[in-house]
Amino acid sequence: MKSSVEKLNDTRVKLIITVPFDELQGDINNAYAAIAQQVSIPGFRRGKAPRQLIDARFGRGAVLDQVINDILPSRYQAAVEENKLAVIGQPQIDVTKLEDNELVEFTAEVDVRPEITIPDFSKIAVEVPELKADDEAVDAEIDRLRERFSELKDTKRKLKTGDFAIINLSAAIDGKEIEESKAEGLSYQVGAGDLIDGLDTALRGLKTGESADFEAELQFGEHAGEKATVTVTVEQTKERKLPELDDDFVQEASEFDTVEELRESVTEQVKEQAKANQAAAIRDEVLKAALEQAEFPLPEGLVDEQAHAQLHQIYGELAHNDDQIDTLLAAQGTNRADFEAENRENAEKAIRNQLFLDALAEQEEPEVSQQELTDHILFTAQSYGMDPNTFIAQVSQSGQIAQLFSDVRRGKALAIAITRTSVKDEAGNKVDPAEYFGEEEVEEGTDSAETTSEATSETKES
Repeated sequence: MKSSVEKLNDTRVKLIITVPFDELQGDINNAYAAIAQQVSIPGFRRGKAPRQLIDARFGRGAVLDQVINDILPSRYQAAVEENKLAVIGQPQIDVTKLEDNELVEFTAEVDVRPEITIPDFSKIAVEVPELKADDEAVDAEIDRLRERFSELKDTKRKLKTGDFAIINLSAAIDGKEIEESKAEGLSYQVGAGDLIDGLDTALRGLKTGESADFEAELQFGEHAGEKATVTVTVEQTKERKLPELDDDFVQEASEFDTVEELRESVTEQVKEQAKANQAAAIRDEVLKAALEQAEFPLPEGLVDEQAHAQLHQIYGELAHNDDQIDTLLAAQGTNRADFEAENRENAEKAIRNQLFLDALAEQEEPEVSQQELTDHILFTAQSYGMDPNTFIAQVSQSGQIAQLFSDVRRGKALAIAITRTSVKDEAGNKVDPAEYFGEEEVEEGTDSAETTSEATSETKES
């Protein structure tokens, strides 16, 4: 077999592969045997029909088609390895020449990873938020626990942020009421900001039975995007009453007996979360800085493929119903053109991250143990809310174990590189990245190691 490479652009090549027939005798024998097993010819047992009869009955072309289908994957892979190509995506293969008893020639156009220059990580310096786990953060966490056991009680006072209200809504354009915009008996928390722009401002200060008008842009229906006068009427007001923070509450709401014990536990949780947040910030800022120093072109075909796949999944959930899609996007304050542009931008970002981390992994050459791969598989299954055994069976059947292995390898490579960077917090304090991304933490499969591997998770669906 002979192969050569024609560079089409910085991210795409054409392989020209020529296979002489003297290398195909075993494949030809296998093709005749396979066809003989599939057909029934009078006078011969299945699988025993001679070649001459197969050629006469089905033509030599059928045999050669079988041979070509059989050899394409292996010869293509051999050519990729022979030319040391870092291919990405699926090839477009065309048989360009077939001379019986002489040769088969085919071409394979495929995207390849562009040349990527890895920056010197020891010269990268980043700044991240200060590590904070103060009393205010602990109090906020404890208050969230109290809110889970809170009660809503009627109140006659004016509404303020955090209160709840039962409201009616109506809208009018140029004095004409929009019937489809009417809503009654809605439960809403003042300050949520997730219903209509301007609603929170209008509600603050109102009492039960009072109304207020405000201007807003309609999000749904045939008047979506138009300005309207919205009227909100308060039918009922309620305030959240938190339970007293005492030992009785602690015993009811947690596994602890005293407020002191609860506070100690929450303090440790807040500290650990703060560390996780700082580790994630270090990872993000270092990767961002490294990518800024490593500009490279992206394979357009791969970007198109991933962007299209993501849109197909999202639109497919709405049965590709244009009206439903447009209504949903309008409710989110966007339109199809902007949404698809943002989707493509996200695909480009994910692919750029993955290509860079693959190149970094080749440079750093981290080793991935079976335990690290297992830990990552279990972590991924948990993030999807799946039973680990079911998840393992699915990824094994779909051939995605290699992808998960690559995720771990990329994460470890980035962790190694991060330890060489300089990090300070916003207060000017020096932060040792090895505390989060050192070898010991990575080997033990800690949260910091998983935080690193998350840098590649955006590309799993590609």
